[in-house]
Amino acid sequence: MSTLSDPLSLSAPRGADAGLTPQQLVAKYGLTVSGARPPLRKYVRQLWSRRHFIMSFATARLVAQYSTAKLGQVWQVVTPLLNCVVYFLVFGLILSGSKSMDYYIPWLCIGVFTFQFIQTAVQSGTRAISDSLGLIRALHFPRACLPIAFTIIQLQQLLISMVVLVAIVLISGISPGLTWLLVIPAVALLCVFNTGLALAMARVGAKTTDMAQLMPFILRTWMYLSGVFYSIEANIKSWPHWIQVMADVNPAAVYMDLIRYAFDPSAINRAGLPPHVWAVSVGWAVVAGLFGFVFFWKAEEQYGRG
Repeated sequence: MSTLSDPLSLSAPRGADAGLTPQQLVAKYGLTVSGARPPLRKYVRQLWSRRHFIMSFATARLVAQYSTAKLGQVWQVVTPLLNCVVYFLVFGLILSGSKSMDYYIPWLCIGVFTFQFIQTAVQSGTRAISDSLGLIRALHFPRACLPIAFTIIQLQQLLISMVVLVAIVLISGISPGLTWLLVIPAVALLCVFNTGLALAMARVGAKTTDMAQLMPFILRTWMYLSGVFYSIEANIKSWPHWIQVMADVNPAAVYMDLIRYAFDPSAINRAGLPPHVWAVSVGWAVVAGLFGFVFFWKAEEQYGRG
């Protein structure tokens, strides 16, 4: 009887299989290449069937992330708040940014919390494959589970931070209104956008490990150009039109404007939210989500192979 340890057992079929080529044997018995990329629709179904694994993995990683710190998960809120304090001292007081608008503190905090969600999702997505090689090589599952799970971790952190953000908004004197409900679709669109970025960067990071070292500089530049702690509109009025257009469609600025408008409609301008903002936010979510997913899926069989 042939065994797997016999090197000739696969190359020299006997009996009814005698004379069949390896390709014919593969077709006859329905064999597939281990780790081969499945069709896109099948890949989506595989991901959906593992949705509970993705949520459990994300929750476990979130709890373990702060397990060695004495304050534990309190750091999820303390870290962005400390960033807010630093940016307020520099841009709000020293550079007098707080004098140019009402409710500068909640305006600043919304920007910091929103951009940190983008930043951490991209950074964790970049390392999703390289930091999980042991899991990838030990188990068979759609590799997209990893960057999606890491994005969910950052979303959970944002939702926890939102509790503190609401308190800051209320203490600042902003009354709740119906526009607060717009935070839900705004965060949902931002989550889809971040997931697409995380998937795309996961493939790049899996091939180029140095990208994880480069990303902080790219993200810091993006943050400075996105109006996290200053009003873009007020500072580029005299700049060329094409620069103003690029600033208007900057996805980070767009999502920050949505959330700022939801909490305080007067935070953007007195005339209300420009009509293009929602359209641009939906466009960025769809484009980034679809492109990131397909881009990651194209290299599915390469992850963890070398």
